Amino acid sequence: MSADLQKRNVVIIGGGIIGCTTAYYLSHHEKFDRERDSITLLEATQIAGGASGKAGGLLALWAYPNCIVPLSYRLHEELADTHQGVDRWGYRAVNCGQIDALGRPASKPSTNSNAPFVSLQKRSDKAIGLLRAAGIPKDLNWIVPESISSYDSMGDPTTTAQVHPYQFTTSMASLSEEAGVEIVYGSATSISQDATGAVEAVTYKAKGSGEVRKIEADTVILTAGPWTGGVWKDAPIEALRAHSVTIRPSREVSAYALFTSIKMGDGKGKGRKGKMVTPEIYARPNNEVYACGEGDTLIPLPPSTDLVQIDTSRCEDIIEQVQSISDELRDGEVTARQACYLPNVTRGGGPLIGETNVKGLLMGAGHTCWGIQNGPATGKCLSEIVWEGGVKSADLRSLDPRKFMQ
Repeated sequence: MSADLQKRNVVIIGGGIIGCTTAYYLSHHEKFDRERDSITLLEATQIAGGASGKAGGLLALWAYPNCIVPLSYRLHEELADTHQGVDRWGYRAVNCGQIDALGRPASKPSTNSNAPFVSLQKRSDKAIGLLRAAGIPKDLNWIVPESISSYDSMGDPTTTAQVHPYQFTTSMASLSEEAGVEIVYGSATSISQDATGAVEAVTYKAKGSGEVRKIEADTVILTAGPWTGGVWKDAPIEALRAHSVTIRPSREVSAYALFTSIKMGDGKGKGRKGKMVTPEIYARPNNEVYACGEGDTLIPLPPSTDLVQIDTSRCEDIIEQVQSISDELRDGEVTARQACYLPNVTRGGGPLIGETNVKGLLMGAGHTCWGIQNGPATGKCLSEIVWEGGVKSADLRSLDPRKFMQ
């Protein structure tokens, strides 16, 4: 039997965006034979249970690292074209800009979801004129004109797009299952090696029962995000907690992703008069707006995604900040308050993608806030290592895990 026809047993650890796109490209590669080979996606809690389900979903040609960004951006478009991504996971091109603004004092509508919305300010002709005079794009009409001091374009629909991260990640998982991937729920506890040092199996505790089980593997791919170091201690990955909210605005808003610098006013600002804050605000299809704030390291990484603690005061801060510059958000309904952990590398610029010093052990981790953007390229490159013996689609030498793992 030729090497190309040898049975392969691949285990992917982690069901976030990197694990799911890796499963997709492995199972859609021409050399994969679902009757001969096995691909197992091992997830501790639920698909997209961590940052991959709670991220902003911004895609940009100006993201980093530039060795994989163009490939991944193109693959996003190809995936959307192939699998109806516009409808299935909200893929669309967007504008992106940086705004400097002065926030208004907090004054919120009734928390009773059945109460009618009452706009705090009417969008008068004079206000619209102020918006135009400040150089704000004509269709960015859901930011209070009086609040904005400047606007700088960062990207347009030729360089910037978005997806709904939860929908995209779960769709990749479903498409992988359809192609022959088995999804198993359990927490990986160890990766065993044979006498030569090559990987031979993954041991895990089954979700629910806690029963210890083992999956044989000749290839193990670590895609566990901030939990990667818990599975393989030499992985230089650390965690950063991030909070975010989603809001259903009082009316449909135009497709913009906004990076902001807001000087908060007084009123009910709780002594934070003059404080500069920098929430990111992404308008999504289906009348939803996502907003996130700064990260923190106050609470250590928990054992799994379902144990992540949410600091509601941080969510309320984000809500206050974004509502201070938009009537549509101030009059809208908050639909989610959430937190997750982002994976950062402690050595090298990251992410780490490729082979390690252990035969059969591959890694795709440390993607920071650009995991959704760079998921497809990471998955494709890892699949090329498995099926073709090396990466064909990009130059990943600067991201080689062997340079940064002890």
